[in-house]
Amino acid sequence: MSDKITEMLKKVRQIEIRTNKQVSEALAGAYHSVFKGRGMDFEEAREYAPGDEIRDIDWNVTARTGKAHVKKYREERELTMTIVVDLSASGQFGSADKSKRELAAELASTLAFSAARNNDKVGLVLFTDRVEHIIPPRKGRQHILRVIRDILFYEPQGTGTDIAGALDEVNRLLKRKSIVVLISDFLQGPDGRLPNPKDKYGDSVFKALDISNRRHDLVCFELIDPRELTLPKLGVITLEDAETGEIVALNTSSEVVRKSYDFMNSSRLKDFKRSLAGSKIDLLEAYTDKPYLTTLKKFFEKRAKR
Repeated sequence: MSDKITEMLKKVRQIEIRTNKQVSEALAGAYHSVFKGRGMDFEEAREYAPGDEIRDIDWNVTARTGKAHVKKYREERELTMTIVVDLSASGQFGSADKSKRELAAELASTLAFSAARNNDKVGLVLFTDRVEHIIPPRKGRQHILRVIRDILFYEPQGTGTDIAGALDEVNRLLKRKSIVVLISDFLQGPDGRLPNPKDKYGDSVFKALDISNRRHDLVCFELIDPRELTLPKLGVITLEDAETGEIVALNTSSEVVRKSYDFMNSSRLKDFKRSLAGSKIDLLEAYTDKPYLTTLKKFFEKRAKR
């Protein structure tokens, strides 16, 4: 076995151990309470007992037996989770302990193992400016390990981002309502920034998000690296857009430049979040330099109450 394959398997195994522990200790039961089955199926009729709902009485069985019976239902539990991951070039960036792509793999692993504990299927769609790779939904540990491996090591052909195209393909593939988890830094478009619903490019993204949210249970994770939000004081630096190759020189010694950069990013982030909230789409922020488990737990608690 080559050193490259050995290192690959080691990394996948490390993520499995770390995320499986989180699922066991912090998220047990939370996933089930948040993501419900498609409905309730009639299971059997049993004799009425004090405290049962009168509305559940099965009058046909009651008339036939002469004793009050109530209908018993079970949740049609089995669901499909499709994890949609942005593999565009900007995902390779990481100024902290991990890159955005590694963070995406950990998030996907945590959610996939949570789904597996509830006997749900997990599928994967990897995309850049095109749909790169699809793994049909299946069950089992080996299947999830393949999902993690492909998120980490699949070599995409594209460098850009087409979120609308990826979601259109997901909607075409999924015939029944499913859980769709979109993991991306959402940096795309001509200027490599967050989509803006007021321009043509951003409008197509928000339309695709809205359609997916209506058809499925859509949850979005925005991958954020702190270095992308603020500029360090390092004098004149050149910044290259990983997706477009555009190079820009900035004088970071200037307080005006740094504050302008910070304000521009915070304003875009607020507008982006406001637009998603307007469509009632769940958006969670995941940072490369912070634990994401607390964010995930709060999301589960909020969704369970809702």
